[in-house]
Amino acid sequence: MDVNGTVAEGFEPVRDAFARNFELLGDRGAAVAVYRDGHRVVDLWGGSEDVDGEAPWERGTAQIVRSATKGVAAAVLLLLRQRGALDLDAPVGDYWPEFKAAGKERTLVRHLLAHRAGVPVLDRPLTPAEAADPDLGAAAVAAQAPVWEPGTDHGYHAQTYSWLTGELVRRVTGRPIGEWIADEIAGPVGAGLWLGLPEAEHARVGRVGPVEAPETAGALRTRPKRAVSEAYADPGSLTRRAFGAISPLPDENDPAYRAAALPASNGIATADGLARFYASLIGEVDGGTRLFTPETVELARAEQSAGPDRVLVVSTRFGLGYMLHGSASPLLSPASFGHPGRGGALGFADPESGIAFGYVTNGFRKSVTADPRAQALVRAVRTALS
Repeated sequence: MDVNGTVAEGFEPVRDAFARNFELLGDRGAAVAVYRDGHRVVDLWGGSEDVDGEAPWERGTAQIVRSATKGVAAAVLLLLRQRGALDLDAPVGDYWPEFKAAGKERTLVRHLLAHRAGVPVLDRPLTPAEAADPDLGAAAVAAQAPVWEPGTDHGYHAQTYSWLTGELVRRVTGRPIGEWIADEIAGPVGAGLWLGLPEAEHARVGRVGPVEAPETAGALRTRPKRAVSEAYADPGSLTRRAFGAISPLPDENDPAYRAAALPASNGIATADGLARFYASLIGEVDGGTRLFTPETVELARAEQSAGPDRVLVVSTRFGLGYMLHGSASPLLSPASFGHPGRGGALGFADPESGIAFGYVTNGFRKSVTADPRAQALVRAVRTALS
């Protein structure tokens, strides 16, 4: 496999790990980018643009990053708080009166960000077309009764996070969240990321699809715990219902789906765009834009939820919209905050080392929060810093 791009002196272990991902872990097409103190030190790509094609991955190739989108959506709410437009400790219903229905009147804004709102499921799942309609999605989640008292427990809001965050942003700003991200985040930072892909960018986005771990001695093969396997197999479990809040599953290669704005699941980014976004949260990027103040960085990574996750059935840790370093989603260090995308993508920042990281791929594996390919690259970054 020809690996394209550059690494700064000392970051050669990342290039080696990236090449091994193709040789041993089944990557078809992927890219990784790393920033340190606001400057790019790793910019690598390789393989094919499409998971089922032969056209080469180019430097600007982008892919859908699934739940890694949640970290970008969280930044919108935290930036609104930073600007004085949103109170994290106010009831959601203060901004969105319809949300008070069915026992949710005490749900706070911070509960939405920390997966404590108690509405990870919908009693009636939405079709992909319905899910793409922000009015229908917002109405469905506003009418939904919580499955636990909001604020008392946590469980991953895999799909409903889209309408919870998207509608709250719309109520506060009067603007769709995808438009807000384009104007206030991606544009000023110069990051290649989109929520609601413009038609002009369609040609740069590759086709995604499932891939299996190769049967080689060098491949990392793990089996989920029995409780986790049973939860995903049980149609009545919170796990299946949370991930099945959109049913049937959308075609992620459908231009109509990519043009929708679902902050939980369908953001599209280049590896550099994802890393550059996280770099802008913790410092100036190339001497320019910084998004978060130091206070907001501390807010983002202050633990809000920890322990057994009622949806993922493993122990998870969340700050305000971000997964924190832990056994379910290992990041660079205990200081790190970010978000994986189910089956592949990962973006995070580590303010103590000044590292920001982005990995995207067109081949999705069965992993949920800790993909072996992304983890191999994180370990290589750690080696480069040691």
